[in-house]
Amino acid sequence: MAASAQTSEPRIGLRERKKIKTRTAIREATYRLIREQGYDATTVEQIAEAAEVSPSTVFRYFPTKEDIVLTDEFDPILERELRARPSDESIVDSLRHVIDHSLQLAVQSEDPETSRLRMRLQVEVPAVRSRMMESMSVTGQIVCRVVAERTGRDPGDLEVRVYAMAVVGALMEATMYWAERPDSVELREVVLRALDTVQRGL
Repeated sequence: MAASAQTSEPRIGLRERKKIKTRTAIREATYRLIREQGYDATTVEQIAEAAEVSPSTVFRYFPTKEDIVLTDEFDPILERELRARPSDESIVDSLRHVIDHSLQLAVQSEDPETSRLRMRLQVEVPAVRSRMMESMSVTGQIVCRVVAERTGRDPGDLEVRVYAMAVVGALMEATMYWAERPDSVELREVVLRALDTVQRGL
């Protein structure tokens, strides 16, 4: 039992910790510059200089400036964590568990002011909002693969795709809803409400 408990939370290697440190430095520099001069006035060259890296390093970690705002450390582990859930558990329940856990970690790692800035940019900046739509399609593909495995169906099946994107759409709308009123409701509460709506209907 002790061994399984230790392996359930794999340690992050030195190389990955360095990557996270670099990504964090780039994001922190970005947020600082955006607060000072606005999103549109902030360039990748300025971000690189503030983060003490080269512009090519910025692009290696984030393909676009919009990705700096949208990407967090929990995106890469979504598929792994979903697959770790019981195979007989509904995909919505699995997502509820994984996202709830991720949001708790996010609260611990990111200050509320930065979270509000990130969400506000998603609402107010068309380029960020458009990129968010693109990135959610990637999340949808992850959910498609997991749903297909759970149901024994092909990831390309219409029903699988519709179900997966309904879940992803709910998550996106929950994020936007919270971004429009961050001081009146908690993000975790809104996300869980959205998943409940997908699972149970209106």
